[in-house]
Amino acid sequence: MIVNLCFHGVGICPREHEPGEAGYWMSQDIFLRVLDLVAPLEDVRLSFDDGNRSDVDVALPALRDRGLTATFFPLAGRLDDPASLDSADLRGLRAAGMPIGSHGWTHTTWRDLTDVEAGREFLEARKALEEASGATITEAAFPLGGYDRTALRRLKSAGYRTVYSSDRYPARRSAWMQARYSVTAADTVDSVARIARRRPGMHELRNVLASTVKRMR
Repeated sequence: MIVNLCFHGVGICPREHEPGEAGYWMSQDIFLRVLDLVAPLEDVRLSFDDGNRSDVDVALPALRDRGLTATFFPLAGRLDDPASLDSADLRGLRAAGMPIGSHGWTHTTWRDLTDVEAGREFLEARKALEEASGATITEAAFPLGGYDRTALRRLKSAGYRTVYSSDRYPARRSAWMQARYSVTAADTVDSVARIARRRPGMHELRNVLASTVKRMR
């Protein structure tokens, strides 16, 4: 089993794209200490959602200093946003050995999508990110943690090799759908350490059951 940690922003959120976004930004000091904590742990994987500029300004140099890799999931619809990653940034991440995945186009939940909306989120977004990054994309992360069985079926049909949720429980290494723990501004080094040490309790069991319900609805 592995633990997937997901970050959204590091430092101070310069501008919220949507209400509550700042609550998912971790302070730079705690972030660096968290990286020091997980650096020697082979069963912890790292990822970054949304494609904020702190991914390259703060996270990338910190990862490289520690010999770590992470998967980055930018939004195709924000490639022209000054507060977000652009094509040069994505190519720089690739050159540094960091995989790029898709977080869709509009940062909307992937529940109850129409065929047109699904085409934009799963296909058009991937194509735009592939062109921007200069490489094939085979992984996706659910925006806002939302999905249903139709979204999962569409993602499989689109050929995504791995998809990532925010369901907060340890994952099997080979699983097609990987649950992640999103860290927030309220997290500390100690709270992340408890997650990284994989001491699941009743709340993880509830999360597994909730994930099962999502896959069925």
